[in-house]
Amino acid sequence: RVYSCNFAQSVNKDLVTGLVTRGNGLVCDEVYLASDREVLKRNTFVYGEAFIVNFDGIDGFNRTDENAFPGMELVVTSQQGDTVLYQKDLYADYAEGIKFSPLELYTEVTVADPIHSKGEYTLRVNIWDKRGKGTFRANLDFTVVPTDKIGLTTNQISYDEIYLFSKDKGSTITDNRVGFNETIFLLFEGLEGLVVESEAVYLGLSMIIKDADGNLILKEEDLIGDEGMRYPDIHSRLAPNFILTGSQISNPVTCEISIWDKKSTASIKASTQLNVQ
Repeated sequence: RVYSCNFAQSVNKDLVTGLVTRGNGLVCDEVYLASDREVLKRNTFVYGEAFIVNFDGIDGFNRTDENAFPGMELVVTSQQGDTVLYQKDLYADYAEGIKFSPLELYTEVTVADPIHSKGEYTLRVNIWDKRGKGTFRANLDFTVVPTDKIGLTTNQISYDEIYLFSKDKGSTITDNRVGFNETIFLLFEGLEGLVVESEAVYLGLSMIIKDADGNLILKEEDLIGDEGMRYPDIHSRLAPNFILTGSQISNPVTCEISIWDKKSTASIKASTQLNVQ
C-alpha cells in the first residue's frame, strides 16, 4: 500500500504495483488498488476485469458548512498515446458537497473495449478541490492480458477478444465461477477470415456441455442453421449463450463451442471449464 507524508506536498510510489501518487495541498492516508474481494498487489489485469483505485482519508479541502467539494478526472491512454477512456468529473453530481471528513474517494476501471488485451496502458486520476487550489494525482501503468481459462483451436480465423460474460451480473467472468440459472455468454469479438457474400456470412455453431462425470447437459449440433447473418454484426460480436439450471452438478462443467464457415474450411473452437456454485 501507499502511505502519504504528513505535509501538503508529497510523492509516493508503490514498488509492487508501480502506483505513483502526488499531493499538492491535499493529503491522503492510503491509496491502493482493490477488486470486490481483495486488495490487489499487481498491475496486470485480465481482459474484462474491473479494479478500484481507493483514496482513503483524503483531506485538505476548503470546506463550506463542513462540506468538501472534490472533483475527480479519470484518463486512460494507450502506449501509443491515444485516449481510450475519459471521465471529466466523476463527482460532478455532488454539487452540494460531501460532509464526511476525511473523505474516502474511489474510482472503478473496467479493462474492456475500447481497452484491449495484449496492450499496455496508463491510468491517470486527478483529484482537485473545487473550492481551493489543492490537488492529488495518481498514475498507474498497467498491462491487459487475455484470459488463460479458455482453450482455443483456430483454422484460418482470427479474433480480437474471446471471453465469458454474465448477463445477470453485467460483468465479465474472469474466475470461471458461475451460478445456477445465470445467463452465460461466450463472446467472440472481431472475427475475421470468414467468406463474406453481399455483407453476409454463413456459419455453423455447435455447443456441447458436460459435467465432471461425463453426463451430457446440452448438445446442439447447429444453433444457426442455413440463414445468413450480417458480417458487420458478427464481426462486432457473436454471442452464443446458455443457462445451467438445477441445484446440484458435478464440477467442473466443460463447455465447448465450435464455429465454422459453411462457405470455406475456416473454423474456431473454444472450450472452458466452469465451477457452478
